[in-house]
Amino acid sequence: MKHYIFSLALAFGLLLGSASVQASEEGGLPPAGTSVSDQASLQRGARLFFNYCVGCHSLKYVRYSRIAEDLGLSEQEVMQNLNFTGAKFGETVVSHMPEDSAKQWFGKAPPDLSLEVRAKTADWVNAYLNSFYVDPSRPVGWNNSVFPNASMPFPMWELQGVQTAVKKPGSEDEIEKLELSSPGKMTPEQYRQATRDLTSFLEYVSEPAALQRQKYGIWVLLFLAGFSLLAYMLKKEYWKDVH
Repeated sequence: MKHYIFSLALAFGLLLGSASVQASEEGGLPPAGTSVSDQASLQRGARLFFNYCVGCHSLKYVRYSRIAEDLGLSEQEVMQNLNFTGAKFGETVVSHMPEDSAKQWFGKAPPDLSLEVRAKTADWVNAYLNSFYVDPSRPVGWNNSVFPNASMPFPMWELQGVQTAVKKPGSEDEIEKLELSSPGKMTPEQYRQATRDLTSFLEYVSEPAALQRQKYGIWVLLFLAGFSLLAYMLKKEYWKDVH
């Protein structure tokens, strides 16, 4: 039994170690610090998404009614403050940008963001939102150090301000750092909090059931702990006379 427990612990440790190595190898991005259990953060992130993102991006796997239920909002609050497309309360979040026009303006239609965090990780999305810089050579006037040559304009520039790229000495392409050359409406810390909120909302959208899973998970763990105690006491009772 001891060898079995040790083997499980060793396998679990190796799994965690390989996961962290893989994450490190995939970019070494700073942790986003998101939390889908922070309802206030999710509400702020939803406000940012519907004010700055829904004009181009859809969330075709989540309904306005589900957002209201999970984020503690009333139907009136959602329909008045988050619904700008005229959709019904029970419908999914779909941008009204014509796909043909989007392809003409950006080269391709903006992707649906329902599963963006599941596909790229919260760390990637958060870093992406903080890495836009002005680039006159690009068709939309912006570039991104995390996703170079992205066709996306920077909708939240008025909040963050304008960043410029500082190239590494002796290099014309490699970026050493980004500098805020023109401040926005938010301080750098306020903007970083805003992107954490937006990333948290997109993380929630990628798996709305996570909120319920976390809530039920606590009770499942308590049940397993209680059941293990009862099973141990029952075992002691059955085997007390066995030598």
